[in-house]
Amino acid sequence: MKKSVKTLLSVLVASMLPLTAVANEKISQALSEVGLNVQEVKASPMTGVSQVITDQGLFFMSDDGRYLIAGNVLDLQQWQTIRGQKVPTNLKDQLMAPIIVQKLAEQKDQVIEYKSPKEKYVVHVFTDPSCGYCRKLHQEMKDYLNAGITVRYLAFPRAGVASETGLQMQHIWCAKDKNGAMDNAKTDKTVAKAMCQNPVASQYALAQFFGINGTPAVILPDGSLIPGYMPVAAMLQQLNTGE
Repeated sequence: MKKSVKTLLSVLVASMLPLTAVANEKISQALSEVGLNVQEVKASPMTGVSQVITDQGLFFMSDDGRYLIAGNVLDLQQWQTIRGQKVPTNLKDQLMAPIIVQKLAEQKDQVIEYKSPKEKYVVHVFTDPSCGYCRKLHQEMKDYLNAGITVRYLAFPRAGVASETGLQMQHIWCAKDKNGAMDNAKTDKTVAKAMCQNPVASQYALAQFFGINGTPAVILPDGSLIPGYMPVAAMLQQLNTGE
């Protein structure tokens, strides 16, 4: 009897494995037809739906490979506070957060950092020197630093890497004094031309992978993405909420 049960379990497990492989193959094939290259397929919290990491970020897909969810998925039983308001948790953002944290850690040596002398928090900001609200945030940099917030800039030229701003950002990242070059760019002062192997293109692609399409885009220490400018007081409130 024990042998029969063991044999039955083995058959069941064996029969489940091909189904999983088939489901993954269906998903990969379906997404390739819309230009998405699948990197990983995992079960999601939703029944019959997988979470799929692609070269363009996180998507959800029905296990039969038919339905693609490209937008946000809200969990109406889990809420969070953003900009002082309670909103349903965005499942997509929640699942992306640890991935974002890992990817940003890999960029540690490629950021332009404004370090607080009494650092309590570190936020990453995808920025563009031609963006008005990016400039406003930069004008308040001393307030951020005094509040214990270290700011690490990454490049996101909104018009693309090959644009005039994209080229300027390459000059900034290749400058001997990167912070000085960034300060100049944010105040319409001349940025000396300098070229080198730089991370502007890879950071631009990384932002797209994160789902960023505008600047400034602020990423909190837990990987949460806050689109748009936030004054220091609001930023501190958001950071304190996450503790």
